[in-house]
Amino acid sequence: MTEPNPIRPSANLPAVVTQDDASNRVTRAILDFISQIPDSKVHTQGDPDVEARRLTQRAAKRAALTAGTLALPPGPLGWLTILPELISIWKIQAQLVSDIAAAYGKHAELGREQMLWCLFRHTSAQAFRDLVVRLGDRLIFRRVSYGVIERIAKQIGVKVTQRALGEGLSRWMPVIGAIGVGGYAYYDTRQVAATAIAMLKSEIGTDEADEEAEIPTQHIRATRLH
Repeated sequence: MTEPNPIRPSANLPAVVTQDDASNRVTRAILDFISQIPDSKVHTQGDPDVEARRLTQRAAKRAALTAGTLALPPGPLGWLTILPELISIWKIQAQLVSDIAAAYGKHAELGREQMLWCLFRHTSAQAFRDLVVRLGDRLIFRRVSYGVIERIAKQIGVKVTQRALGEGLSRWMPVIGAIGVGGYAYYDTRQVAATAIAMLKSEIGTDEADEEAEIPTQHIRATRLH
């Protein structure tokens, strides 16, 4: 009797879900999600760092609870909660970025490029190499076409999907999996906050550019973000 072939992680997925299909869904969700910047009820603070830490702790706890709860359904049913879980966490994180920006008095400077950077820079820094350039203490965001944003979202979507599917395997152990997923959501939300705070403490600039435009090579060599 021949030994069965080793089962790859993707083989544990329900037959109707492929990694490419999941990645496309995540990409579409990202594009839909960044089309609007959440309003904030937070006012400019005299000590924005303190307020940012308070907002971060509250959002991280909420994200952990949300992710852990959605990760509780066992087996195949758990797979159905992955995209809703991601979107729920992004909503919490986007509101956090909006509130932190308001605390620093820079809410008006938030656009789709800045929100995309804050939410996903720590997930796939390489995806932003043609969107964001650091010049000294300045972060220069290129205003690019929808096609470029779509390409960046697709790269992020692949990374997010790979991580989500890896976590999804733990949903066959619902309680342990829920703790792990919740813990990652807590960590991930704090990473989003750290990126947002660093950005808001920098001088934010914009560079009007179209899809084919290039930033001067000498600047790229000196300031590429990895």
